Amino acid sequence: MLSDLKVLYHLIARPIRGSTHEQRLENFYGGQADAYDDFRKRLLHGREDLYSSLADKFRPQHHRVWVDFGGGTGTNLEFIGQSIEQFEAVYIVDLSKSLLEVARKRCERHGWKNVHAIHADATTWQPDGPVDIATFSYSLTMIPDWFAAIENAERMLNDVGRIGVVDFYVSRKFPNEGHPKHSWFTRSFIPIWFNSDCVYPSPDHLPFLQRKFDTLWVREARSKLPYVPFWRSPYYQFIGRKRTSAAASSDEAIPKANP
Repeated sequence: MLSDLKVLYHLIARPIRGSTHEQRLENFYGGQADAYDDFRKRLLHGREDLYSSLADKFRPQHHRVWVDFGGGTGTNLEFIGQSIEQFEAVYIVDLSKSLLEVARKRCERHGWKNVHAIHADATTWQPDGPVDIATFSYSLTMIPDWFAAIENAERMLNDVGRIGVVDFYVSRKFPNEGHPKHSWFTRSFIPIWFNSDCVYPSPDHLPFLQRKFDTLWVREARSKLPYVPFWRSPYYQFIGRKRTSAAASSDEAIPKANP
């Protein structure tokens, strides 16, 4: 309970200060980094399905490098399971030094010699070579230039590279066919609720991802929020493949799910 109170204080009551995006992130997460994972386990849904699917069902045949943008404490990598040992390198890229320190301790605890915590901007950082998988777990909504982050990930992916995203969102007023339409209250109130924490659920993330990548899997759902009864927040899961001539000629089936 004390741990939750610390997190709730930072989420609800403590003003976020800083003149840059990095300063605001560190100001927000610095005082709650040690309590981050336990609370977010009940707040951020859909991560385990996404990461385990990328490591198993949707991974490229030659999986060597994985980049987790906004990976924070590194807890997402635990959803990959033993498959993490098969990667040549896994990079956790984040602007919060406090969260990355938790990630480094997690790597030591698990003995992950191939995992590297990188203090860098998701819109500009590039590894030395091409990447097989790039992921964003509840981080696009906290990146002001989220479209630049997606395009940066696209540039680093190899010809059959995968991208995986899970995040909060709201639907467009008139969504594309096959996608749910949220009520006026949801589309109006959800952004206001999250904006105070510099989290910006957008109606444009998922359409932009589906325009940039071939859709392998998409799901839109709602999840409970801790200490907020009778209210569920919309979130989506997306797995896509880089759109290239090589990928287009693949015989791989493209299942789409939106239960």
